Amino acid sequence: MPQPDHISKLGVPAPSEVDEDLRQVFVKCVDKLGYVPNVLSSYSLRPQRLRNFMAIYNEIMLSSSGLSKLEREMVAVVVSSANRCYYCLVAHGAAVRQLSGDPELGEMLAFNYRVATLDPRQRAMMDFAWKLTTTPHLIEDADRDVLSQQGLSQEDIFDLAETVGLFNLSNRMASATDMIPNREYHRTAR
Repeated sequence: MPQPDHISKLGVPAPSEVDEDLRQVFVKCVDKLGYVPNVLSSYSLRPQRLRNFMAIYNEIMLSSSGLSKLEREMVAVVVSSANRCYYCLVAHGAAVRQLSGDPELGEMLAFNYRVATLDPRQRAMMDFAWKLTTTPHLIEDADRDVLSQQGLSQEDIFDLAETVGLFNLSNRMASATDMIPNREYHRTAR
């Protein structure tokens, strides 16, 4: 049975109704990816929020960091697994497959990251992401110490926490709006 056809249960503006600067972003997406990610279409309901979302997403996920792009995508999948966020599991699972070249890693992280063969640094990061998502009130010095022992700097730990925070927000927005992932994600890097 295929997934539902809607983008968001709250609806999305027609592309012709989107502000010109955002239409240009959509054109770039189509040129680069072949489609507009549904998260952008969904956020276009609130144009300034879309601009803000793109800015914070780009800063957290694409800027210089001691965390690799793959590690940040892995965190996105583990957080989304804890939150059972269909959109982000599909979209970021595809990114993990693409960045890692491993067609199984995204699914392992989505269903139970503990079954994935990860190096100690990545294991510590995923454990931290899971705990910060599921029991944030239990985070303590020992959790940060484990990360430091695996070579993460204070800035890296900050970046990790911020990535976890971004995807907890993103997951809740996707769940609240019943955001559906683009079908293209299902075929990526398979």
